[in-house]
Amino acid sequence: MGTRFTVILGFILVAYSFLLFHLYEVQFSQGEYYQAKAASQEFASSLLRVKRGVIYFTNKNNERIPVGISKDFPVIYAVPKDVKDVKAVALLLASKLDIPVEEIEKKLSKEKDPYELIGDRISSEVARSIDNLKMKGIYVTTEPRRFYPFGTRAAHLLGYVGPAPQGTGTEGHYGIEGLYNDYLAGISGALENKKITQPVPGKDLTLTLDSNIQNEAERILENLVAKHKAEGGDIIVEDPQTGKILAMASRPGFDPNNYREAKIGNFLNPTIQEIYEPGSIFKVITMAAGIDSGKIAPDTTYVDTGTLTLNGRTIENYDLKTKGPYGKVTMANVIEHSINTGAVFAQRTIGRDIFKQYVERFGFGEKTGIDLLGELKGNIRRLSSKEKDIAFATASYGQGVATTPLEVINAIAALANGGKLMRPYVNAELAPQVIRTVVTKTTAGKVTDMMISAVDKAEIAKIKSYTIAGKTGTAYIPDFKKGGYTDDVINTYVGFGPTKNSRFVILVKLDKPEGAPVASLTVVPAFRDLAQFILNYYNIPPDRLDAEQGEPL
Repeated sequence: MGTRFTVILGFILVAYSFLLFHLYEVQFSQGEYYQAKAASQEFASSLLRVKRGVIYFTNKNNERIPVGISKDFPVIYAVPKDVKDVKAVALLLASKLDIPVEEIEKKLSKEKDPYELIGDRISSEVARSIDNLKMKGIYVTTEPRRFYPFGTRAAHLLGYVGPAPQGTGTEGHYGIEGLYNDYLAGISGALENKKITQPVPGKDLTLTLDSNIQNEAERILENLVAKHKAEGGDIIVEDPQTGKILAMASRPGFDPNNYREAKIGNFLNPTIQEIYEPGSIFKVITMAAGIDSGKIAPDTTYVDTGTLTLNGRTIENYDLKTKGPYGKVTMANVIEHSINTGAVFAQRTIGRDIFKQYVERFGFGEKTGIDLLGELKGNIRRLSSKEKDIAFATASYGQGVATTPLEVINAIAALANGGKLMRPYVNAELAPQVIRTVVTKTTAGKVTDMMISAVDKAEIAKIKSYTIAGKTGTAYIPDFKKGGYTDDVINTYVGFGPTKNSRFVILVKLDKPEGAPVASLTVVPAFRDLAQFILNYYNIPPDRLDAEQGEPL
């Protein structure tokens, strides 16, 4: 037994000594050949490397704030054929890097590859410790990588830079990085017949997003989602006069600096790549269609009984159990109290064909044309001659039709802009573009007055000394498995101001808040906070004065 143990122990000691010998060889043997070869490879690589353009946000003073830059990070790479003991080197690297030893071994075993990236964006401390080991075939250098100084801010809009699909180099994925990749990337240098073609740097890109408004929108959205334990949410801020997007934020988000840790679904931009039923915000579109077509006026009346039955289905007001029927009301009252049956009355008075024409004029069912990748168009297929009247009736208050959040805010922005529908955009080099006039300036003014009255009566979104127009939307989420609707809701609020010369339109959307509260309890206070911030930020003078005293209200 003793002899057997001694033999085994001796064998282990010999093997361990052999491993130590190889580790010594790996760490301290420094042939000039390998150093010169690695140095020449790195020098050639740096000559051919192209610098990606910087992405900027701006602010009210037209100062540019970099939000997507190139920054040098330590990287570890290998020349596999120069590595003498793959297992020993892999063990050493694995002890320094958070990478499985098997993964490193696999890369070091590719003897025909002249370059294998082992570790990217390594900390300076780890890079120094590996460099001090002086392992043959393993080199430490710095290479430019995309860096986003503000982390998760506007991540969906920006996208990220990652490996190209063909396996060589990097390119932009999603958002601005993806759409403007060729513009930002430039042209890499080349080495042919011992002749170097110099690289062409990428161009810088300035966006319309205001860094301060974006930051406040992100803060408000983060708090809103957390407070109501919601699945997610969105905020968009648009300049109605031009179509410039001033802020665009969504939750859940991701950090483009660490995009590998995010779920693939989080890369999609919900403001343009997800559709939902907007709810009562659509009543504003219904009223605009009726007033502009001459079928109704703000003071047109009807008698509300609280319910309405069409094609065997009964529509009722959301507050029927607490408020009961409203009786004789005007169209302005319909917007103030968000009366479902009133919206149906308006739609049926307008007629199916005219109603559909105005829905399409406002941009629903088509892409807005924003310069971002992957925009979807809303779904208004139920507004078809083959459908029953109930489909048009529910559409009048925003159920049964689906839109993107950007479609919603852009349609309301048309009312804030005197009836002109603008093309939204984020590249500051683009010029404002009118898509079409959707209603007359007079109609836009009348509908705006109805929305102002709704804000004043509800008071939650009201801001002293300013005219603010807005409309809530609380829509139940369809049950795509069983049919009908679930108990979950999506809350939306869209508003603009000051209405005498609107400087902003804000959309706040909250997905599945816990307990399915109405929009007035969730997104409306968030809207007010952001609107107040923008009024202060731009130092916008009050537009609402008391007629008798000449004092702000």
